[in-house]
Amino acid sequence: MNFTPTPVPGPDAPLKAALRYGLIGLGVLVVLSVAIGTIAKGTPGLWGAVFGSAIGGGFILTTAAVVLFGAKLQPSIAGMVILGSWVGKMLVALLVIAILNQFDFYDRMVLFLTVIGALVIVLGAEAYGVVRQRVPYVTVPEPAAETPDRED
Repeated sequence: MNFTPTPVPGPDAPLKAALRYGLIGLGVLVVLSVAIGTIAKGTPGLWGAVFGSAIGGGFILTTAAVVLFGAKLQPSIAGMVILGSWVGKMLVALLVIAILNQFDFYDRMVLFLTVIGALVIVLGAEAYGVVRQRVPYVTVPEPAAETPDRED
């Protein structure tokens, strides 16, 4: 008989699953939002959906990727990396929105709805990925209080 041991997932398995499910959710959102945006608003709707997916999905997936990377670092350094990435993401998002605000080749409502959809769908997919993981844990019982021997 050949017994194959069941692989035990590593401690970063939930983060990897969150990233994987988030990418799948974003892929589904891109296809749907591009199709719906193009049908509803034509080429401007297409561009609004593409930019909305990139902004919303990129913002959320970057967080999961940075947390996965930061899990291997010392806690103080990981905190600085996560905080720095958040500030960087905010600056990039504001810069992209400021640049896009000067143009009118995309539909703003499709962009807005796609960003909101990306935030909800990708966060939901990441949460689903984390919850679906089976990561073993052990609870060590507290040692029993030692009682002195009784002499009868």
